[in-house]
Amino acid sequence: MDSRQDRIGIRATRSRRGRAIAGVLALLTLGACGSLHNPPPKDPDDLADYKAANDPYEPLNRKMYNVQMWAYHVALRPVAKAWIWAVPKPVRHSISNINETWREPAVFFSDVGAGKPRRAGDSFMRFTINMSAGVAGFFDVASLVGYKQHETDPGMTMGTWGVKSGPYLFIPFVGPSNFRDGIGYGIGQALTPINYVPRGYGLLTFNWAYNILGTVDGFANSVDQIDHLEQDSLDPYSYVRSAWQQNRQSQIDAMTNDHRATTPDWYN
Repeated sequence: MDSRQDRIGIRATRSRRGRAIAGVLALLTLGACGSLHNPPPKDPDDLADYKAANDPYEPLNRKMYNVQMWAYHVALRPVAKAWIWAVPKPVRHSISNINETWREPAVFFSDVGAGKPRRAGDSFMRFTINMSAGVAGFFDVASLVGYKQHETDPGMTMGTWGVKSGPYLFIPFVGPSNFRDGIGYGIGQALTPINYVPRGYGLLTFNWAYNILGTVDGFANSVDQIDHLEQDSLDPYSYVRSAWQQNRQSQIDAMTNDHRATTPDWYN
């Protein structure tokens, strides 16, 4: 879940890329308090579970999770439901396409950093095609000609380098993360061109709209999943943590093992 809303002008636009890092530092500072940190248990079985969860800051993380869920029920869910009701699905798809397209430069540089030329080529072509034929990203033309969207970010790249994840963190309105991916999130923001729009010609207004609508659309796409999670899970926090960690490691493993040729599938 993304938190890239810019509300205070061009200075906030430029500083947004540091929010995740600031959030990590704030969590670390708060985590120094004993009540917000779980010390390792002495029982061998409990210790094994403790290490598997990789969540020594669980008391703090649960507080942050509760903050986000409070905001979700009070404001985000009603707004997301209204968004689904009021905005036709094709328009919502176009907004999702815009968000994916404008993130492609960060995907491209992450792929390059991981030494994956085929993935980097796909992300470069997606950005080029969708920004032109796709009308600044409103339409995903690139997928129609063989360049499918894929997820890569600086945190994944650092994972392929062998950088350890560090403890699990839950950052409100960013979602599940860890020390490595929190830093990667900040780097990804620095690699996203929309964060550098200048004043004038309505571009700053477009940037606000892009971030706000992208955030609302992201929650709208997740409403059903979140509702089912809260209804069906005895401990939604633990479920989210486990599912995210497994999925994150699966993404890194898939990227590490991606040894495809540099030519796209449709060319062969």
